Amino acid sequence: MKFGLFGGASASTTQDASDSMQGLDGFTAYVEEADRLGYYGLFLVEHHFMGTGQISSALSLLAYLAGRTKNIRLGTGVVVLPWHNPVLVAEQVATIDQLSKGRFDFGIGRGYRPNEFACFRVSMEEAHRRYEETYAFLRRAWMSDQRFNHRGEFWSFDDVVIDPPVVQRPHPPMWVGAASEASIARAGREGLNLLLDQIGTPDVVAERIRIYRQAVEQSGRTFQPASVGVTRALHLVANDQEWRAAHELRAKLREQLRAQAGSGSSSFATDKLKTFSDSSLTIDEAALIGYPHEVADKIAVLRDAGVDYVLLADITGSQDSLRIFAEQIMPRFADAAPAKARAA
Repeated sequence: MKFGLFGGASASTTQDASDSMQGLDGFTAYVEEADRLGYYGLFLVEHHFMGTGQISSALSLLAYLAGRTKNIRLGTGVVVLPWHNPVLVAEQVATIDQLSKGRFDFGIGRGYRPNEFACFRVSMEEAHRRYEETYAFLRRAWMSDQRFNHRGEFWSFDDVVIDPPVVQRPHPPMWVGAASEASIARAGREGLNLLLDQIGTPDVVAERIRIYRQAVEQSGRTFQPASVGVTRALHLVANDQEWRAAHELRAKLREQLRAQAGSGSSSFATDKLKTFSDSSLTIDEAALIGYPHEVADKIAVLRDAGVDYVLLADITGSQDSLRIFAEQIMPRFADAAPAKARAA
């Protein structure tokens, strides 16, 4: 199994707790330590207008991290295509691919937060068409060695060629964030890698992997388990007081995510929570919260559901947590293929 990181950074020292933000200086050191410990990859979120000092330009931060790391793959989780000039995105991605010597993973999405679309004055009704145009343009731009013209509904360009060229051919691996059955199946048909959210329980994740795998194989390609990255909240604890506080914090953060996603989010459509038997405390089955042995057991459930690549969103931002996970949990899953992949 492979383990990576998922999150972001903030320049503010006073922001509210978030499962996708750490202080900028601490986050850089955190990623450098993950690189030394052998974590496989990192995906940075893109969000705007938060008012928390969040580093909204994930591509800029990844360009910086490319020079501070040696082995860890660097990715976006995700760049929301409807908001961006496709030529500038193509050039930025190619630049990071060069700086990282081919360690870049390009995660893309349509976006889902209504307030972000409103602030950009981009209609959510246009998001799908904008996404499609930009997606098609990017693939053509990276694979073309010749200048070309583009005439689309939203963008028009004359005599363009992308400098610098990408290192990875025909282009960096492309990942798409998806939750609906139709979006997941399309990713499989088109050869895109799949990013799954941190909300789905193991049974939901297993079903989504099944849909994706079926689409891959029906398209005549071989399914690769590591082509699916599953994000999980992580919070390691050392005592019962920390255990309870971690679950209470997770409940708060889930409500923040739900509010930000809006009522139409498919991520929460299959949401399940249970109540701890001795209290009113709610337990999030999808989150990796607990003592190291508890977290390892939860990862084993994911492995048996077909998961090969877990992306950790660690609320603590602790290098100690990184080391404990690497030393006490990762060895249990070294060279362990997902059960459903072994059976196939």
